[in-house]
Amino acid sequence: MATISLTVQPNALLLQSTRGEKSVPFSGDQELTAIGQRLNQELTDMGATELKLATPSASRFSATVVDLAGRRVDLATLVTDRTNIPVYGKENGVTSAAEAVDLASRHLTYYGVYGGKKNYGQEALLTLGNGFFGLRGAYLSVDASDDNYPGFYAAGLFNQLTTPVAGHDVVNEDLVNLPNAQFLQVSVDGTPIDPQHAKIVDAYRDLDMQNGRLTLATVIALAPDKHVVVRAEKVVDMKEWHHYAVRMTITPLDFGGTITVTSKLDGSVENSNVERYRAFNSRHFDVQKLAAQGATATLRAETKNSHVAFVIATKLAGAEDWAGTAQDDVVEQTAAKELASGQSWTVTKDVVLFTSLESADLDAQAAALLPVVSYDTARDNAATVWRKIWQTSDIEIEGDVTSQKLARLNIFHAYVSASPIANPHLDASVGARGLHGEAYRGHVFWDELFNIPFYTQHYPDLAKSLLKYRYRRLPAARQYAASEGHEGAMFPWQSAMYGDEQSQFVHLNPITNQWDPDNSRRQRHVSLAVAYNVWYYYHNTQDVVFMKDYGLEMLLSIAKFWLSMAQYNEKTGRYDIAGVMGPDEFHEGYPGEDKGVTNNTYTNIMVVWLFAQLQKFQDILPADLWANSAKKAEFADSDWQQLNKVETKLALEISPEGIISQYQGYFKLATIDLDAYRQKYGNISRMDRILKAEGKSPDAYQVAKQADALMAFWNLTPATVVNVFSDLGYDLPPDFMAKNLKFWLARTTHGSTLSRVVYSELAAQDHNAALSWQLFSEALSSDYYDIQGGTTAEGIHLGVMGATETIIQRDYAGVDDRGDVLTITPHLPAHWQSLHFKRLYKGAQLDFVITPEAVTVTADRALTIQVQGQPVQVPATEATTVKLTK
Repeated sequence: MATISLTVQPNALLLQSTRGEKSVPFSGDQELTAIGQRLNQELTDMGATELKLATPSASRFSATVVDLAGRRVDLATLVTDRTNIPVYGKENGVTSAAEAVDLASRHLTYYGVYGGKKNYGQEALLTLGNGFFGLRGAYLSVDASDDNYPGFYAAGLFNQLTTPVAGHDVVNEDLVNLPNAQFLQVSVDGTPIDPQHAKIVDAYRDLDMQNGRLTLATVIALAPDKHVVVRAEKVVDMKEWHHYAVRMTITPLDFGGTITVTSKLDGSVENSNVERYRAFNSRHFDVQKLAAQGATATLRAETKNSHVAFVIATKLAGAEDWAGTAQDDVVEQTAAKELASGQSWTVTKDVVLFTSLESADLDAQAAALLPVVSYDTARDNAATVWRKIWQTSDIEIEGDVTSQKLARLNIFHAYVSASPIANPHLDASVGARGLHGEAYRGHVFWDELFNIPFYTQHYPDLAKSLLKYRYRRLPAARQYAASEGHEGAMFPWQSAMYGDEQSQFVHLNPITNQWDPDNSRRQRHVSLAVAYNVWYYYHNTQDVVFMKDYGLEMLLSIAKFWLSMAQYNEKTGRYDIAGVMGPDEFHEGYPGEDKGVTNNTYTNIMVVWLFAQLQKFQDILPADLWANSAKKAEFADSDWQQLNKVETKLALEISPEGIISQYQGYFKLATIDLDAYRQKYGNISRMDRILKAEGKSPDAYQVAKQADALMAFWNLTPATVVNVFSDLGYDLPPDFMAKNLKFWLARTTHGSTLSRVVYSELAAQDHNAALSWQLFSEALSSDYYDIQGGTTAEGIHLGVMGATETIIQRDYAGVDDRGDVLTITPHLPAHWQSLHFKRLYKGAQLDFVITPEAVTVTADRALTIQVQGQPVQVPATEATTVKLTK
């Protein structure tokens, strides 16, 4: 081990170890990132394994903050995130390498004051929630502005509004931003402190993922010799899931005076998180009742068109007398106290939310719960439930602190978005952006494909509740199919409250500021994502009752839709599926048309796979179960006969070299020099918008937003996909994966965060470890570094978060559950020393420890698995270790 000591000098960082010392010069006009790069290089060259800060910290909240020419920076972020070297100090926090590793791997911290989309994005990543609601990680004392957005969202609570745009009435159904109930503001001697304009000299935000608690600490300079510390905490109750609480402690450091705390229950809020949506009507509810009585306040409202009623009630503690007013949709309550220098005052605020979606008699329920909850009960309940979640769902990575932190961050937000206690009581699924912001208007997409498997592995009842959201909207899916002239069930590309199609007909191109046609609703493959999640749930739980009551009817209804889409082509002797879009999204049709494409490879492969699974289900499920489900789905014997025909005659397109076409005719499109566009535009992830701004159409070019032609290899094992090709009469060459990776990566701009995870897995399958790691690490940190240039501000990307957990388990640990037998073929990244996680497989609870040398498996019942292709008997409750061959 090499412990390096760092001392901050006026113009240099002095690094010292037992082997010698080095100096890293810096100046006030240097970018902090440049200083960090030089520092990290020197630490690496010195063989550093830990960094000790010899200079006292410049922050009262963190041990690792230094002042570099008047700019404060947290070395733990600057160094550990990039090098995995733990950083610790002498005081005010972590003071050992072990403590530093624990902080870096279980907490998300930000030091300093930020604004604009960067702060919006940090608020999204600091969001707390329990599946019923999400509470963005904004400071308590801010209203919505261009720098702060204290959003509050309840799962499944949508409303539609109409706005005239370019001569058309545009209807948008939005996840509603609910009243801001967390608001607490400090005033000193009658002057309010507004964090958006105050002089904040020390600011530290700490999300404790282990316990589900957010701390927001600031030192505010009111004058050169007048400072006040404001420390706020938020916690969302994971057990009493209608409740959250905040706590604020105010301490004048070097003065005495009158401190006033103002609480608001603000019903004047609108949806304004997404800048490009602000042109639309965004006031989604009407306040019907507003009251303040002593320390309590109540607001009752109803959404304008969906007519969802909700009640928010608050309770303040920490003062004897609260003076309140209720007007203009806002309740305001104030209390004051005289404080001497160094004296602290703590105020707490409890908030309860009930909606007519999940509750009856809202006022009575709020009145019953509010008196019996407190900040302490919320804190303790959150800690207890989160402890159980981590015991069940944690992925422990040894040897990579940064990957560990980000993997846990992704797991944390999975359970912020949906939780095992709240969601079984809700009629909701997970939106593509979680409960963290208003992008995509909170809608549910195919992104469930990347999330529901993770929930299935750890909390199958939670996964089942999300699948039941789709089942309850099966009538709407049937109606949607019928409206397009099809049979069966066609789920919408964007789903919200009712299950009807919420995709727009136009969308704003931010480059041209013009409204372009939007045909994304043609992504009919979303129904195949629903089918896959149903299959995956049964495959891992063996829940026959679910299949009887819900699952099989869904699969048969979806299959009936695809049978009606498949049309026989007399010229080719095969069946075609036309008028669709694949996951790529850049191609809405053929050049000069906007009617979709024909024989999208991903779609057709998944259709064939679905038909094959139904044949298996017919063999293994009871006959009466099958007959009853077929009756409900109106799946007749003639449909079954047609399924057998289509299953072996669906058309695909493959080049003579073995390149899989994205769809029929793709190879006829013009190629494009993406490197030239990168030189001209820099970021070309949204190449579709760039081409349209140039008066061109992406439909005319071989360019892809994300994985499409190879997407089936994410859902299914390579052997399964190859067999589908073979059964359809298409043979792939032995080196097809390497050829296809090269071909498609050269044409893909990764305009979706999901693109990198799919290609990372494909690279791992092709034994290209370096490429797999590059793409995985970019995906893992995509929200943390907001690599799409501000989109995290509008909500996390929940799909990629779930997908990274899949890569860790399925590709790097090598635990693949998609076949009839669980297989383990590890490919650990070179610097990972071990992986440890638990999960469910076919009703058995399994515990895995993967190292470069061995695999250890413990199961709660006996089962047979395969390790590196060899069968292994795992007895019940006994750890079985298998040495790996290189």
